[in-house]
Amino acid sequence: MPCNSLAANLPFQLLGLSIATLSTVTRYGLHFSTISNVALESSSYRAIYHAAFYVGVCLSMTLILAALLSAVATVRESRFLTATAFFCFALAFCGLTPVACWRYMHSTEVEDSMLDVYDLVYDEVRRNESSSRRHELTIIHEVFLCCGKYSPLGDIAAVEHKMCPGMAWAAGRDCLQKMHGFLKKHMGFVSTLLSITIGFTVYGMVLTSFLWFSIHFSNNLDRKGKYTLRGRKATALICLLLPSHKGGIETGTMGSKPSIGLTMCP
Repeated sequence: MPCNSLAANLPFQLLGLSIATLSTVTRYGLHFSTISNVALESSSYRAIYHAAFYVGVCLSMTLILAALLSAVATVRESRFLTATAFFCFALAFCGLTPVACWRYMHSTEVEDSMLDVYDLVYDEVRRNESSSRRHELTIIHEVFLCCGKYSPLGDIAAVEHKMCPGMAWAAGRDCLQKMHGFLKKHMGFVSTLLSITIGFTVYGMVLTSFLWFSIHFSNNLDRKGKYTLRGRKATALICLLLPSHKGGIETGTMGSKPSIGLTMCP
């Protein structure tokens, strides 16, 4: 049973680790951290950036805790641990559902906030080439391997040449398109992981509910019951079941432990 319990809870632990890994990549990944470092404090990107990390960490810890509690509850057949595991799964579900709704109702907000940060830095450097943000724009170009953005006026080639050294200039791709492609892949992975996690969370709630009722009604086939007969009722019951025996059982106590002796049935 311990092996079966660990195998059944392994997907939940893997999902929790996946969410934690994705949150860490979003927080400390080079692309996201570069944009965060140049964004203004009041930028919507910074709010999304920090919220994504903390929400992801909380959800991953809740899932891993639910999986561990469920495994221990199965082994120990504890109703309290099973109920706690169910609560953790329900808490994770309540956290995942708003995140999924926000993802689909504001599908372009992350992309728009990142592009706004780039537009702000790019336009400021274009207006004033001696701006302190020139170095920040150069770092963005090097990280995303892009160079400037497309303009129908076609009058910014000289400026881009100064701001896109080395590999960024050789790549020559529009930064807005490059960021769009990068975020499309990343958010696609986020959506897939959210869908899988929500499905397994519902499965976890159903599983822990079944486990709780199974333990509550003693339907576990591996359970070994312990039955204790005490006092005169025990003697009368044994005399009734064994009428051919003249000897009965006398129950009493010796110290702190119950003792059983022979007595005569009436």
